[in-house]
Amino acid sequence: MRAFCTTFAALAVAFPAVAAPKLQAWVTTGDKRQLLAEQRASRAVSARDVADLPVIAVDAKERHQSIVGFGASITDSSAWLIQNKLNAAQRDALLRELFGRANGGLGFSFARVTIGASDFSLDHYSLDDTPNGAPDPKLEHFSLKRPEQYVFPTVRAALRINPDLKVMHSPWSAPAWMKTTGSLVQGELKPEAYPVYADFFARYIKGAAKLGVPADYLSIQNEPDFEPDSYPGMRWKPEDRARFFGENLAPVFQREKIATKVLDWDHNWDKPDQPMTVLADAKARAFLAGVAWHCYAGDVSAQAPVTAAHPDKEVFLTECSGGEWAPKFDDSFSWMMENLIIGSTRGGSRGVLMWNLALDEKFGPHKGGCSDCRPLVTIDSQTGAITRTQEYYAFGHASRFVKPGATRIGSPARVGDLRTVAFQNPDGRRVLLVLNIGAGAADFAISDGVSQFKASLPARSAGTFTW
Repeated sequence: MRAFCTTFAALAVAFPAVAAPKLQAWVTTGDKRQLLAEQRASRAVSARDVADLPVIAVDAKERHQSIVGFGASITDSSAWLIQNKLNAAQRDALLRELFGRANGGLGFSFARVTIGASDFSLDHYSLDDTPNGAPDPKLEHFSLKRPEQYVFPTVRAALRINPDLKVMHSPWSAPAWMKTTGSLVQGELKPEAYPVYADFFARYIKGAAKLGVPADYLSIQNEPDFEPDSYPGMRWKPEDRARFFGENLAPVFQREKIATKVLDWDHNWDKPDQPMTVLADAKARAFLAGVAWHCYAGDVSAQAPVTAAHPDKEVFLTECSGGEWAPKFDDSFSWMMENLIIGSTRGGSRGVLMWNLALDEKFGPHKGGCSDCRPLVTIDSQTGAITRTQEYYAFGHASRFVKPGATRIGSPARVGDLRTVAFQNPDGRRVLLVLNIGAGAADFAISDGVSQFKASLPARSAGTFTW
């Protein structure tokens, strides 16, 4: 017996007990008492210890889309503020906070830039403005001078911090001389301008690449079912977009050996029939990589039927803005978490983008359009001081922890007042995002089929849990 015990003790030294897995958590509460605040780590417990708790079951065998990332648009206004209202040290610190991962950085890995002006520009312009609006079929007036002033340097700085950053590009309007109105404001693309507009996109993508700015994704028109009356915009019907994709853009991209992935729609959840119409066209469908969505009308559930009908196409949420129409932190934080971070990714999105990365204390500068859109960060135009908004914290709950290349895995959409989405990072680490929409605190269990953890969230709060 003594010999057996001696042998067992020796085996115990040779094969030490494996420590129970550890759960780490970060929480943001609607009352702002906690803002991405790290919680005390906890060890796994036995199934008996959580027998009376509602369970969020995470299933790593159920695999969905891979993740490109989370981020925001580096608009003209954002870039101008970053380059002109921050000194070099402030600028570097902010970009490292937003695009880096060290020291609690958000690790943004997805960004969007405008091709020409939007409402968040200091003035209205295109990349091919001509004297008196004269036609320019050979694109002799094409120039990247404007984005090279502020936007492209900001993108390059972000890329130096995060080389994994993927960049999407979207125009608000074709050059005025291509349009029925002869203006950047309102109108449609003239049918005879389709060939030269395809050349325009090729010229832009290749020119941006030479300046160190990749074009990983492209949409051909921001919000093609809307003609704003105070800033650049252009209506583009789905049948006509399909024709442009198949008959104009696809041949030019093939000729120029351009590998940029092209997305249709880039507009709201309320009209899923529009991208479905485009994808019903065989030539367009063969060319397109996927569909981009905005949040301003309709419901996030609109993504699912389109995704189900075209499972081979990528899905992105490419624009949403907070604003003073929803000023309360708890309300807008909860909405962003439920609809964008959780709802959109559960609806197939590989990436999620907010609108302006940065604006000033007056929600600008802007030229027409939205006068009270809220950015992720506010830059004080006098001091350079940074204020982080509720959107910053909502996106941080995903971007800090869900790495590029992560896979969405199984978890329940709802457990009582809890809303969830789960991911597995390339290194195998699991990430579970949970939103408690309830008026009271919630205790629950997290189980991945092997380990169980006890967890809790205060009322009106969100947590990111990793193990």
